[in-house]
Amino acid sequence: MVTATDVAELLATHPKPSEVDREALARCIADCFDCARSCTACADADLAEEDVSELRRCIRLCLDCADVCEATGRVMSRQTEYEPETSRAQVESCRQSCSACAEECERHAHHHEHCRLCAETCRRCEDACARLLDAIG
Repeated sequence: MVTATDVAELLATHPKPSEVDREALARCIADCFDCARSCTACADADLAEEDVSELRRCIRLCLDCADVCEATGRVMSRQTEYEPETSRAQVESCRQSCSACAEECERHAHHHEHCRLCAETCRRCEDACARLLDAIG
């Protein structure tokens, strides 16, 4: 698991870092990668459930969220020639995807523990994205 500390250490070695708050940036990157893994695992677990047809929307949102989080973590890890508008749009998309996925997983959390855990991870990432958006301005 990549931690915010690991990411912060890597960001600190960059010869020309962006001017974005490194703590908020590191937290968002780490939470994005964590959320991508959680959503992928949740979608896979959904596919194995007996009530898989009732989980179709959950599967779709988990897979979309995993892809968006992965892309966001990668884009935000790049500091050279930082582009604030692109970064802001990417992080906002991730925040929205995490919110939608968390909401759907919360609907199934009382029946499926993997959905409860995924919703929690999505909410953490959503919060990290919101904090980074504040830092970007």
